[in-house]
Amino acid sequence: MTTGTKPLRLKILALAVSAALGIGIAAPALAATQLTGAGATFPYPFFSKAFYEYTKAHPDVTVNYQSIGSGGGIQQFTAKTVDFGASDVPMNADELKRAEAGGPVIQFPTTLGSEAITFNLPMVIKGGLHLTREALAEIYLGQITKWNDPKLARLNAGANLPDTPIVVVHRSDASGTTYIFTDFLSHVSSDWKSKVGTGKGVEWPAASSVGGKGNEGVAGQVRQTPGAIGYVELAYAIENKMQQAMLENKAGKWLFSTANGARAAAASRASISPTEFSIVDAPGAGSWPIAGFSWGMVYESPSDKGRAKLTRDALVWLVTDAQPIAGTLNYVPLPANISEYAKKQLERMKV
Repeated sequence: MTTGTKPLRLKILALAVSAALGIGIAAPALAATQLTGAGATFPYPFFSKAFYEYTKAHPDVTVNYQSIGSGGGIQQFTAKTVDFGASDVPMNADELKRAEAGGPVIQFPTTLGSEAITFNLPMVIKGGLHLTREALAEIYLGQITKWNDPKLARLNAGANLPDTPIVVVHRSDASGTTYIFTDFLSHVSSDWKSKVGTGKGVEWPAASSVGGKGNEGVAGQVRQTPGAIGYVELAYAIENKMQQAMLENKAGKWLFSTANGARAAAASRASISPTEFSIVDAPGAGSWPIAGFSWGMVYESPSDKGRAKLTRDALVWLVTDAQPIAGTLNYVPLPANISEYAKKQLERMKV
């Protein structure tokens, strides 16, 4: 991972703690205006660093982003208690209808990343733990319940997997990270699609299922629970030094979660929109199968035009000039055409 200077490494290592406390990185100086945002934990490491840098360049503005989960962000945005919301998937039809009771809504991509499959076994598996797409679905369905199940043993010959129960860890809050993960499972398993489906919150069928709040909560549950498996945004897996599983992608290639894998998956789509955005289980030898864009949301015609202009300016910077920062934190800078699309969406704000 590219982290730059020692101060930056220390800041990023503190992100999970600050997220759990509901705070962001302190601004370098007091500002005349504090903008507020809330939502997805998936992009929180990027948002924290980016908005810190924004305030250094614009001392009259701070951006306080609360990492509370996509569902909470949509609720606060709809209630107009924040200047912008964030979700790892755009609002669905019902959410959008409720939000648009307060006026037309603009949704725009903010970053691109991948989810890692992490696990906790007291052994290092040479070459990495191998899981087919179908095996991962069967684990989350509760059909594979032990680490030494014959299906897993065949995939990991010579690993001597332990006779340990698998503890399935998932998000306990409404989560866009969960949406991307369950979208993937629905693509690869007809059983999952018919019995559970895709959503920010689902009924988890495995008897051993336990929940964690936010990406940091899932990472914590996996780290402290022997035999656990979970899904987290890649930056959280790397910063917590967690073991990752290798997944077989649609092309039959075995991969770890990487920023390059997310980039390859995104390349499978020429464009995205709030209704056409999924890049899970994408074709291509280098495509990581659990990847997605994270999204922001603002009102088109906010009542406070001065505050709206400050919000628009900060967010336009986020989706353009700040994108190289994402690349230092195991996200993928938005492709040029997607960055331009996000900028044009934001320029629709009437300020």
